[in-house]
Amino acid sequence: MCDLYERAGQLAERGVHVVSTDEKTGMQALERLHPDVPMGPGRVQGREYEYVRHGTLCLIANLEIWCGHVIAPSVGPTRNERDFKAHVEQTVSTDPLAGWVFIVDNLDTHQSESLVLYVAQACGIEADLGEKGKSGVLKCKASRKAFLSDPSHRIRFAYTPRHCSWLNQIEIWFGILSRKLLRRASFASAADLKDRVLAFIAYFNRTMARPIRWLYSPRPLKDAPSTG
Repeated sequence: MCDLYERAGQLAERGVHVVSTDEKTGMQALERLHPDVPMGPGRVQGREYEYVRHGTLCLIANLEIWCGHVIAPSVGPTRNERDFKAHVEQTVSTDPLAGWVFIVDNLDTHQSESLVLYVAQACGIEADLGEKGKSGVLKCKASRKAFLSDPSHRIRFAYTPRHCSWLNQIEIWFGILSRKLLRRASFASAADLKDRVLAFIAYFNRTMARPIRWLYSPRPLKDAPSTG
């Protein structure tokens, strides 16, 4: 992961997009019944605790590592295998002839049969992929993951180590989204939530986007230079 982050700019110059990708689930469209009480002398802003629920949405987003922009977001009610495959396809369509490296965690939908079939088709791979649960590349998660992470493919996936999804930089951006928009907003409907999330992404890209200053070294700690 750290090596990809370090080389993202060089890869971009060679026509390869390195993107950090994940889902932010359970975004609630909560409408506050009464307006907030504004701040005043010696008084913090007051928050109305009663609300109406208008459902939840899931955001699937890509953070382009070299520049810090959020590209090709998908917002919908679910985050199943079909949703993730459609998101990857939508993302690749923004630059269909380029190379793509998707940094993802080990969620089952990130190692699915439909994703393997899409990558094989998009990369012109005509080999027999076998059958899910029985043989070949499609047999099990391990074989599908090995295929999807093959560095010889124009479109490939780099998986964070297990229990280390925090290494995925998109998680940092999800924190920004929560603090700047979701935590204290009031949404009239699920459609309102979707519109405002997409508007925030456009605003973020125009005004705030920049590469994350990543402090973790790709080298083992014992080989890292002393900071003392």
